[in-house]
Amino acid sequence: MNAATSEATQTKAGRPAPAPIEGLHRRYLDEAVPAMRKEFGYANAMQVPRLSKIVVNIGLGEALTNAKALDAAVGDLATITGQRPVITRARRSIAQFRVRTGNPIGARVTLRGQRMWDFLERLTRVTLPRIRDFRGVPGKSFDGRGNYSLGLREQLAFPEIDYDKIDRLRGLEVSIVTTARTDEESKRLLQLLGMPFAS
Repeated sequence: MNAATSEATQTKAGRPAPAPIEGLHRRYLDEAVPAMRKEFGYANAMQVPRLSKIVVNIGLGEALTNAKALDAAVGDLATITGQRPVITRARRSIAQFRVRTGNPIGARVTLRGQRMWDFLERLTRVTLPRIRDFRGVPGKSFDGRGNYSLGLREQLAFPEIDYDKIDRLRGLEVSIVTTARTDEESKRLLQLLGMPFAS
């Protein structure tokens, strides 16, 4: 490879050129953006809502009495998302739950960029259809500001989890944060990206 070619593969800052856009991100640009511009009358593509981040969270009340539960949950989240989780801690004490400020009460991962797109694609195409008697996700789990939350009863829905290696079943929550101003726009965006809403 000559010097001209190697320079072409780098940006002005000397960093490698960005990876090509593919998969669900490509589908967003090629299909969702034009469809939403036509449907909602956006003046340009920059006004079309987009995904901002995806947060995957496991709440662990049992971590107060079982330290190994926290390690297991962190391991499950890392396996599912491909990213190291952050331990969430109690912000205040709650006597009736025997929670003190600073106690570990869960774990969470925040996905952005290509990992976010890859996770959403696996969630909609592989994970959700694996759930027994699956008839679609609820269409009303929006927060009024264009963000969507989905609860899963067990981590076994994800094919990356080995049944023989888990200590117990744990539910988790997936929150999809978008730049949409309304729930209607957010729901349409997620539909175009393959989210199987219940009819």
